[in-house]
Amino acid sequence: MRKFRRILFLKLARLMRGEKNIVPCIISAGTKIVGDIKDGDVIHIDGKLEGDINCKELIIGPTGSVAGKISAKSLELFGELNGSLVVERLSIASTAKFIGDSVYKTIAIEPGAVLIGSCNKKENKD
Repeated sequence: MRKFRRILFLKLARLMRGEKNIVPCIISAGTKIVGDIKDGDVIHIDGKLEGDINCKELIIGPTGSVAGKISAKSLELFGELNGSLVVERLSIASTAKFIGDSVYKTIAIEPGAVLIGSCNKKENKD
């Protein structure tokens, strides 16, 4: 039931931002990709990816694992991330393990999450 509510929330958030027909790219569990993803829209990773990612919205599921650099507007981490990231919104769930350095505008960390590395708030340059 929790997974259903999460999917419903994400769909509602996209609709409120004016994004109507966005279909996420899903890397399913059991799939391993070695290479970079450039200019992606919404990416959901439940498998393994070794490489850099540049996208609007990234979701690393509970079985997902990424090793590389991430640049995105939004990152929701439920699985493992080994590398560095630059994002506007960072959400780290209790099931997540993040090893690396991060630069963000806003951050939310649930109790139980593993975070090893540095966290730096991106300064607003008005």
